[in-house]
Amino acid sequence: MEPQISPLSQVDPSARLGKGVVVGPFCLVGPNVTVGDFTELTSHVVLTGRTTLGCHNKLYPGCVIGGEPQDISYQDSETEVHIGDHNIFREGVTVNRGAEKEDCVTRIGNRNMLMANAHVAHNCRIYDDVILVNGVLLGGHVHVQDRAIVSGNTVVHHFSTIGRLSFVSGGCRVPHDIPPFMLAAGSDNPTLKTINIVGMRRAGISEHAIEVVRTAFRMLYRKRKTLAEVAAHFDETLDGILPLELSQLLNFIEAQRAGRLGRAREAVRRTPPQDNADERKAA
Repeated sequence: MEPQISPLSQVDPSARLGKGVVVGPFCLVGPNVTVGDFTELTSHVVLTGRTTLGCHNKLYPGCVIGGEPQDISYQDSETEVHIGDHNIFREGVTVNRGAEKEDCVTRIGNRNMLMANAHVAHNCRIYDDVILVNGVLLGGHVHVQDRAIVSGNTVVHHFSTIGRLSFVSGGCRVPHDIPPFMLAAGSDNPTLKTINIVGMRRAGISEHAIEVVRTAFRMLYRKRKTLAEVAAHFDETLDGILPLELSQLLNFIEAQRAGRLGRAREAVRRTPPQDNADERKAA
């Protein structure tokens, strides 16, 4: 099935379009762009830079994917954006390509929904099944792990990590990591209110694991127990057989506390860019 390209759009002859791709009117697709099968650009979509989209993505009017990073140190090198399958990009979403840091790539996984006017800055990584609600702004190098939800008009400080199945309330300023399975709220420097029971149940996590994570939350953030005390408690009460979710929570918090300013990934600032030339060649 040949791509359907509106005569009102401009698609560079060297761009690679998969079968069944639809390019609606007033779109611009640059020379280093790859678009996977059955992806749809509804109208007024710009794909630029070294941008690769997988299959069955849908981009609504005003999306700009692959634009230069808003980083003063950027030197116009061939950094990239990699996007997986079955993602939805609503009106006005912007995704910047990587700066010359880390592996020089901005990455978005599969089955994510980025609602209107969300912004994903350079070198971010969005995992799978994430929802960014209207107006969410991710600073550079932010990671958002599987099934996390970031509510509207929330801004996330660069190098922060939003943990798996966490929920961040609307209008927050998030200057630090949010551990997995937590519900965070508060307009400035949000605090952890409880665990995300609804999200965990929707993800099919057992009631036993949910109760263990709830108990760990109370011990850590209400009774102020140390990680060692919490781990020892569950080793004793569960005979050393810990749910995966508890291990993920404790490991995340340990990494966060070993970092700086509440962000485990602050150390990445001082690491040199990785050479991904082989990966580019393979692509």
